[in-house]
Amino acid sequence: MGGRRPRNRGNMDGLISFFGSYHAMRAETVLKRGGFAVQLIPGPKELSPNCGVALRFEYDRRDCVLAVLADKSVRIEAVHVYRPRTDDWSTAHGRTLTARIRQWM
Repeated sequence: MGGRRPRNRGNMDGLISFFGSYHAMRAETVLKRGGFAVQLIPGPKELSPNCGVALRFEYDRRDCVLAVLADKSVRIEAVHVYRPRTDDWSTAHGRTLTARIRQWM
């Protein structure tokens, strides 16, 4: 796996926006298999109106992340620096975003 290893999720300060949820879920799978720490989150509307899902990752590893996604032909919209909310509203519902999205498919 090219020396990639999962890291602590505390420094996931990058955000990738997508044109559709399929691309977001595929990116999550590809990057996790590659050993990257990633997390699907609700996509901030102020960054992208196209898709309701975005992917958090370590921004300092963006070149490697983008190379892996390009190699696997995963379409992305844009890459952003992500500053998460300070409250914990996204995890209060118990189920992960991935589980909720897959339920709808």
